Amino acid sequence: MNALRPIPLEAIQSARARLAGTAVRTPLVRYAGPDAPAEIYLKLENLQPVGSFKMRAAGNALLGTDRAQLTEGVWTASAGNMAQAVAWYACRLGIRCTAVVPDDAPEAKLAPLRRLGAHLEPRPFAEYQSIQRTHECAGMAGLLVHPFADEAVMAGDGTLGLEILEDLPDVDAIVVPYGGGGLSCGIASAVRAVNPRVRIVAAEAASGAPLTASLAAGKPVAVPFTPSFISGIGAPFVFPEIWPLASRLLDGAIAIELERVAEAVRLLVGWNHVVAEGAGAVALAAALSGKAGGGKLVCIVSGGNLDPAKLVKILEGGVP
Repeated sequence: MNALRPIPLEAIQSARARLAGTAVRTPLVRYAGPDAPAEIYLKLENLQPVGSFKMRAAGNALLGTDRAQLTEGVWTASAGNMAQAVAWYACRLGIRCTAVVPDDAPEAKLAPLRRLGAHLEPRPFAEYQSIQRTHECAGMAGLLVHPFADEAVMAGDGTLGLEILEDLPDVDAIVVPYGGGGLSCGIASAVRAVNPRVRIVAAEAASGAPLTASLAAGKPVAVPFTPSFISGIGAPFVFPEIWPLASRLLDGAIAIELERVAEAVRLLVGWNHVVAEGAGAVALAAALSGKAGGGKLVCIVSGGNLDPAKLVKILEGGVP
């Protein structure tokens, strides 16, 4: 596979034009909750058609590919937001979509994929992660839209950065949920090109925070990983092809306990009437901790695909 590089501003601007009419330009709103340690704003990517920022990533990858290259369809290795976004565009384009998913993925994640017409290919979790690392899966045909380690995907993600700089030119820092690293590196590529003064801070769940540990160590390190309700992010390691980019482009990372993330979900519902999944609330939790600094902070609410039963438990004061 080719080495990844910071995404050129021209590629991000082209992605923005390409996505017009499909991905939504989402609002930037002031956080309305109490006792914030900074002036916090929310970039509401949970309002995209599939409830996730992955609309930008999948859309740029697919719409930027010649239709002649899509005759065998498209596939991705994701059980969540990227799979839904790829399936959404595949349905629009009239092409076959296959999602390689972990064999223990919950039905709540798989049902939306079936509704969008995706063909599901379950794999053991270790094999699923290997497919994400190698970009290869026996028997798959068509275009691979990788969930994060792909320059077209990151260019789509970078359009978020352009919108934030236009809507809040004096922003001091952008706090980004960190899973595979595509979103944070895409946003950082855009922001570094336009206003390098702005800090880009990654937010991770403490149940699996490899970037925080790796940045502290100055090299990639493995960490314990415990699955949780924050299913969109978290891993035992930083993906090797992302590490050179993340360590160069990001200004730091913050690991946040599950209880704080659940509290951020409650605050978003109670004060801003926003439903966010765990990964979508982790940036706000990081900002509210004070560890992201002061000034004007933008938190990416990356998605809103939270199982209703888990949301009920969180609103009742628990951690699912």
